[in-house]
Amino acid sequence: MMTLLHVAIWALAIAATFSCGYLLLLTLLSRKVANPSDPPYPLARRLRFDIIVPAHNEQALIARTVTSLLAIDWPQECFHVIVVADNCTDDTATLARAAGANVIERSDPLLRGKGYALARAFEASRASGWADAVVVVDADTDVSTNLLRACAARIANGAHAVQVHYGVRDPLASWRTRLMCIALSAFHRVRSRGRERLRVSCGLRGNGWCVTHALLKQVPYQAFSLTEDIEYGIQLGLAGYRVHYADEAYVNGEMVSDASSARTQRRRWEHGRFNLIRTQAPILLLAALRKRSSTCFDLAIDLLILPLSYIALNVVALLSCAALLLIWQPATLIPLWIGLACATSLLLYVLRGWQLSGMGARGLLDLARAPFFVAWKVVAMMGAEPIEWVRTKRSAP
Repeated sequence: MMTLLHVAIWALAIAATFSCGYLLLLTLLSRKVANPSDPPYPLARRLRFDIIVPAHNEQALIARTVTSLLAIDWPQECFHVIVVADNCTDDTATLARAAGANVIERSDPLLRGKGYALARAFEASRASGWADAVVVVDADTDVSTNLLRACAARIANGAHAVQVHYGVRDPLASWRTRLMCIALSAFHRVRSRGRERLRVSCGLRGNGWCVTHALLKQVPYQAFSLTEDIEYGIQLGLAGYRVHYADEAYVNGEMVSDASSARTQRRRWEHGRFNLIRTQAPILLLAALRKRSSTCFDLAIDLLILPLSYIALNVVALLSCAALLLIWQPATLIPLWIGLACATSLLLYVLRGWQLSGMGARGLLDLARAPFFVAWKVVAMMGAEPIEWVRTKRSAP
């Protein structure tokens, strides 16, 4: 019995130390990153962009998104907004055209998903030979007016892939969206700032990312999983390219506020991530050893770091087992100290995310709901694995 308890404690301690130590490092490195787009590089203003908006039955929000994109502070002759109406059965295409976007209508009952929509748009953009780079924005998103300026500044400075901050458009809709805002500030801002300071890839986040056509030629887009953004970011890292983080620009996507829709979305995200852990983590670690690549090593670590709720459960389990061990061996304090150190590191990470989220005192109070949110996420992961791009039900604008 005691041997099994010791094995369980040290297994939990190693996993918690690995995760919490990495998050603490990035928390300590999360000071604001220098902004190279202010003032912008003069040559950057000449860059031309195709802004790609993959959309599947998004008639409720597509016009608002197109309007937000057309208001970007960039020469109008230097960017196009292209909506990919992918397997739509509603008026997405019609409303996107009326709002001022170019529209590609795609219908393929077998090859379904955001990855296929993006591949179709990237190919059309490449074939036209007009744009220097493409930017991906989800169909339920408001963007900052400096979106292209931030991307162009990095490209002019030698980058080929850029990710801007991905936040929440409707943070005050419910306690769940406020917690999501804090979580995304930690996951997207704290971690991305730290990784930018380490000069490794911040990864792609699915919304608000940019790649040059020169890079697309070197690393053709072939990412069709449920987490196509992470998958392509890994492909870029394996090819020797890092994704630069543009902290001063943002895309704010709408987050679902009802439990049923949020459960479906969460299950899709996390099943996709677990599949990538199984298939890509060994490849990244091997590439890191062979190429001595810090980018591949960091991408592997980032992939192996489980979602925050699982890390929290790991720390709670470690503290519980360490306390149980003290009943039989009162002098055995090392596991307890490790658990307390991990809990402190995790708390600092979450509080830094809260600080950067701008949610204020209300958000801090909402963190008291976090244990219920963790329990909800565990339940949300139960059920069949999603296999295709299904539009998440959202509230009307």
